[in-house]
Amino acid sequence: MDPALPDAGIVAGWSEATAALHLAQALRSVLSMLRRCAPTLLVSLCTMGSLDRVDLELLKALADDHRATVVALADRLGLSRNTVQARMARLERSGVFQSFERAMSPAALGLPIEAMVSVIVRQADIPRITAEIAEIPEVIQAHGLSGQIDLMVRVAARDTQHLFDVDARILSIEGVERTETSLVMGEVIGYRIRPILESARREQ
Repeated sequence: MDPALPDAGIVAGWSEATAALHLAQALRSVLSMLRRCAPTLLVSLCTMGSLDRVDLELLKALADDHRATVVALADRLGLSRNTVQARMARLERSGVFQSFERAMSPAALGLPIEAMVSVIVRQADIPRITAEIAEIPEVIQAHGLSGQIDLMVRVAARDTQHLFDVDARILSIEGVERTETSLVMGEVIGYRIRPILESARREQ
């Protein structure tokens, strides 16, 4: 073997060890986020399995018309108003219904530009950094991710200068190492639950 070349076994072992280290770091990051939001995740993951056909029909009716009254829902589903009210109350307690804020448009509030900001941070500081990002009014959503990106932050802005200022504010937070901003050119698939409901109904 050419003495100038490293042993193939050493190179392979180093590559495997590096991959394992990266995987371990990603898992630690995910577990850290799971510990902080475990109650919410448990509700979200377990709710679908506890819904019966009536629950799914009720949710489908609400997905079709979220403004429907209890009386209208009862008539559509052939149920009593008391049954619909009881079901709605139980679904609300279980965490099925999310904030009405999701139905509001930032553009209608004078913020027509949206962007996704990829944020890389010091892992140990994620809780504090997330709390500081939440203090920025233009941040409308954020997700913790595994992999190379730690946080994906969705922001809204009046114009490109405003967007630049929002990004600079995120970048100025102690512990934020790098950001990368991508303009949202358009929503090609809107937020939806109906296909999941229809799939669950078929499996009942």
